Amino acid sequence: MQRLYFLIPDKETTSVVVDELHSMGLTKDELHVMGKDWRPLEKEGVPVATLIQTSDVVNASKRGAIAGAVLGLILGLIAHYIILDTNIVWITLGMIVFGALFGVFASTLVGVSVRDVKVGKYDKAIKRGSMLLIIDVPEAREEEFRNTIKRHHPEVIIDKISTKDQKQNVPEGH
Repeated sequence: MQRLYFLIPDKETTSVVVDELHSMGLTKDELHVMGKDWRPLEKEGVPVATLIQTSDVVNASKRGAIAGAVLGLILGLIAHYIILDTNIVWITLGMIVFGALFGVFASTLVGVSVRDVKVGKYDKAIKRGSMLLIIDVPEAREEEFRNTIKRHHPEVIIDKISTKDQKQNVPEGH
């Protein structure tokens, strides 16, 4: 799946774009809107973007699990060599699991407070009244969605997260 971001100038155009995307086969689970005045769109059935779509919580939890598991492995090996009569496999596995779970917990707390790189890019426009429509599309159909919306609504800015953008969104210490 590819995540696309549509910056749309107003609610009325957003409603039309959502209808077009529905007619192209996207479901409500694949569409998320955010903006200054999103309530009318929610009444039309467009799901509101949640923390999962607007923050770095998912990527942070992945990084936390990896960092925690590595730290758990190191601590498990240290514990084995300090407490010589323990079974290295069980203590190390236990520390890896504990480290991964703690890493997910701690980094999720941080990830909630970090804006998604694309959402942050459009904060000023959103505060002025534009709507940000976040959609998840199959990679094979990305160009079809882009071209159709651009053809019918040239005023819409379409963007996606690149690998470079994802790397820039890593907070300090990760």
